[in-house]
Amino acid sequence: MSTVRSLIETIVEPLVEYPEQVKLDLNETDQFNEYRLTLHQEDVGRVIGRRGRVARAIRTIVYSAKSDNGKRTRLIIEDDKA
Repeated sequence: MSTVRSLIETIVEPLVEYPEQVKLDLNETDQFNEYRLTLHQEDVGRVIGRRGRVARAIRTIVYSAKSDNGKRTRLIIEDDKA
């Protein structure tokens, strides 16, 4: 298991009400490891936080961690408010 994946899960799961619905998908491109975080609709606001402060803090930690293959990391929090 990727250290970045486990880092994201370790940070996010205590924040949410429905940890069993936390889904983290990895999409690798030439330059990035792109992690897509999908949550229960009620948990999206908790992870994003007021004015995105929590999401910004999570991204700061995740982006500073070294990935396994030397690529840069990108975290996308899925928000299905359509």
